[in-house]
Amino acid sequence: MSIKVTFPDGAAREFPRGTTGTTVVEGISKSLAKKTVAMKWNGVLSDLSDPLEADGNIEFVTRDSGSKDALELIRHDAAHVLAEAVQELWPDTQVTIGPVIENGFYYDFYRPAGPFTEDELRTIEKKMSEIIERGAAFTKEVWSRDQAKDFFRAKGEEFKVELVDAIPADQSLKMYKQGQWIDLCRGPHMRSVKDVGQAFKLTKVAGAYWRGDSNREVLSRIYGTAFATKEELDAYLLMVEEAEKRDHRRIGREMDLFHMQEEAPGQVFWHPKGWSIYVALQDYMRRKQRADGYVEVNTPQVVSRKLWEASGHWDNYQENMFIVEVDEEHAKNKTVNALKPMNCPCHVQVFNHGLKSYRDLPLRMAEFGSCNRYEPSGALHGIMRVRGFTQDDAHIFCTEDQIEAETKKFIDLLSGVYADLGFTGWRIKLSTRPEKRIGSEESWDRAEAALGNACKAAGHDYVVFPGEGAFYGPKLEFVLTDAIGRDWQCGTLQVDPNLPERLDAEYVGADGAKHRPIMLHRAVVGSFERFIGILIENSSGKLPMWLAPTQVVVTTIVSEADAYAEKLVNQLRAAGIRAEIDTRNEKINYKVREHSVGKVPLLFVVGKREAEEGNVSIRRLGTEGQQVRPFMDALVDLLAEATPPDLREKAEKAA
Repeated sequence: MSIKVTFPDGAAREFPRGTTGTTVVEGISKSLAKKTVAMKWNGVLSDLSDPLEADGNIEFVTRDSGSKDALELIRHDAAHVLAEAVQELWPDTQVTIGPVIENGFYYDFYRPAGPFTEDELRTIEKKMSEIIERGAAFTKEVWSRDQAKDFFRAKGEEFKVELVDAIPADQSLKMYKQGQWIDLCRGPHMRSVKDVGQAFKLTKVAGAYWRGDSNREVLSRIYGTAFATKEELDAYLLMVEEAEKRDHRRIGREMDLFHMQEEAPGQVFWHPKGWSIYVALQDYMRRKQRADGYVEVNTPQVVSRKLWEASGHWDNYQENMFIVEVDEEHAKNKTVNALKPMNCPCHVQVFNHGLKSYRDLPLRMAEFGSCNRYEPSGALHGIMRVRGFTQDDAHIFCTEDQIEAETKKFIDLLSGVYADLGFTGWRIKLSTRPEKRIGSEESWDRAEAALGNACKAAGHDYVVFPGEGAFYGPKLEFVLTDAIGRDWQCGTLQVDPNLPERLDAEYVGADGAKHRPIMLHRAVVGSFERFIGILIENSSGKLPMWLAPTQVVVTTIVSEADAYAEKLVNQLRAAGIRAEIDTRNEKINYKVREHSVGKVPLLFVVGKREAEEGNVSIRRLGTEGQQVRPFMDALVDLLAEATPPDLREKAEKAA
């Protein structure tokens, strides 16, 4: 009996039932067969050796295609090679799990002799190379649970026995062999370990609890990465090296911007210089939003669970909320509240206060809302991933007909902000209706079309991500690309007819009847904490003059210039410049190096001669040499450079 196999170009051929993907690709092209390492059968990534039992669609995955599927296969198989290498080197080590993760893979091991060291990674890499060169084929077998448990128990692999017990009874239990080594795995795999290639590297060792349980065994986690080519690996490692240099935590210490401490996990202690950046950025966003027609509100930090129940967050988001119990005076029971994890339900309360008319729409309501969300301690990362943060949050209450115009207006605002902050490379993702959703197909059609049309009207392309929208509406995500090629999802716009419905928001239409508004959740920078971290890493701490916490340091060469330096600093501060003075009895080269580490954009160096002539010697961060200019001329230029871009643009238009 035959089956029909359909190819990506729409062509179809008949094959005997039970034909494998290998046979199909070899029948198409010998050269394609040499490059193909797996297949997609009816959209599901599968082993080439899998038999095809019914009609279906096939797509071949080649190793060097650069596709996400190919890269994940390379990394998945590299994790298996890592595990085999470790057990060849240290046979008493137990293997546990080894998944693919973003930018690489890891494998967790239980090693009786203690955790692995960084020095041992090179030994493991050498053994991995040997295994890859041996080129053992991947072969799959389906075992019974008892067979698998007996096998692992005989090897002393108790963690694998637990994993077998955890697999649902309706799922088949797959065992993959690579030569004499065998592992429990869902698959799929490439043809052989040879397909992994030599473009891999083990990157670090860390500790991990078995299954994330702090009461269980401590495992040794080895991280690695792998690519299709050595060139891609080298480019990635160079990016990682550059990212380490730009790490906002290190630069934050050097610039004395903030710190974190264990008494307040996930909370930021902002120092004066760091808070200066924060305030300058927030003031800028406040002006931009006000000019774009937003009204600013402020809503409570602690809100009764009743509102969170009504909004749906209590049932769906409670594990991420900080719950606060309060003994109300004379109350028999404790009042249960929560620190707000987001601002939207409170903004609906402001909207609901007082009668609203269609003439009031669109109503653009903004808040620099301080929120608190529980993040696992292992997920916290400097100021990039915190538990307490403030958003440039806003909600636009509008009619369905206004979605497109308001979305375009928002994209224009966002694009101007990103340009001002030095980000010219960004893209838009349009996430469309998921399988489980509310609302009519017609309403989804209109909302998705409105977002797409708005992007085009604003002059921006977008990429559709099918099925990734929320259950109540589609959304746009704005992804920045930084100076070293990393992506950061910052801005968002979410269409939401659901929350106004749940919280009974209404307006009076032109027909005199009551209607539900559409709510557009939107943010440009998102969390200020995270965005400042991105700014620091994008610029290596060399922030634009208007954001720099210290814009200029006046430093002396000789003590005779101290009085002149003090006079200049007073004038600079009176003009609104963030200026500091350095009259320490240190060599000028030492001072220059120290302020360069602190990323001060300008140094005004003064000695006896500058004091007599009313000049300053100007040293600019990142450049060689210096320029001698009259102080007042230098001040005029500095004032222009230190003016925030929106105010500079306003002044230019007025002129």
